[in-house]
Amino acid sequence: MATCIQSAKRKRFKLKPGPKYKKPNWSRTSILKRCPQAKGIVTKITTMTPKKPNSAIRHVAKVSLNNSLRVTARMPGRGYLCSRYNRVLVEGGRANDLPGVGYTVIRGKYDFSPLVTKQKRRRSVYGVIQPKGYSMHVRRKDRKYLNNTD
Repeated sequence: MATCIQSAKRKRFKLKPGPKYKKPNWSRTSILKRCPQAKGIVTKITTMTPKKPNSAIRHVAKVSLNNSLRVTARMPGRGYLCSRYNRVLVEGGRANDLPGVGYTVIRGKYDFSPLVTKQKRRRSVYGVIQPKGYSMHVRRKDRKYLNNTD
């Protein structure tokens, strides 16, 4: 005889999608309520140490979202200008080695500064605008002739 849990699993996963089938609505970012991002206000900025094999100091912000919920979000990249009561944009995306951190703050939006260094790769992650005269479609050896800033 099947237990209650086994029969519930069978109902969830073995049935074909149809009128009686209900898809499980489990989400890692349930606080965002099916929205891609949410705006919030930073209430506290702290540091955390990651789980066992890794060792570092990771910057983390406690954010109070506009839907009156609080989350812990990581702050990507090196160096930032962000303090208490700053407005930030939060998206889903957990830090694998930080327990309890399932959200990420987006750089370069509202009061959270973009990356200060000259970032040329992965600019969208760090909120850096495209440098003048820089194009991905020009051969790398010819790019120095386009950049007359040096």
